[in-house]
Amino acid sequence: MKLPKILVPIGCLALLAVAFNTYGWRGLAVVGGGITMWLLLHFTRMMTVLKRAAERPVGYVGSAVMLNAKLKPGVNLLHVVAMTRSLGEQRDGIGTQSETYRWTDGSQSYVDCTFESGKLARWNLTRPPAPDENEAASAP
Repeated sequence: MKLPKILVPIGCLALLAVAFNTYGWRGLAVVGGGITMWLLLHFTRMMTVLKRAAERPVGYVGSAVMLNAKLKPGVNLLHVVAMTRSLGEQRDGIGTQSETYRWTDGSQSYVDCTFESGKLARWNLTRPPAPDENEAASAP
């Protein structure tokens, strides 16, 4: 288990304890309200991202090349979904620590993103082969 998953709840409980010891019930109410507001902000962001993604086809992105340029290692899946405004098409890793999602654009270029423990570990841009010049010249 990762350290931030443990430290955030412990930090919230420590803030609540310090607020109660310092200011009593009023301090507990203020810090509790602040923590609740923080949780609601994160929940609202997640719901907004998922609502936008629900309105687009699964695995579609406007430009796979631009997505490839914007990706950084260590970002979470929600951040990538927010960038693409689309849920990725899951390729493999269902129910495991390593999952791969694909986003494809209109020119059939695609980006395969591998997430390990919810964080982007690696990605690969694949472009369709360019048509041969002889074939392109003879095509009507």
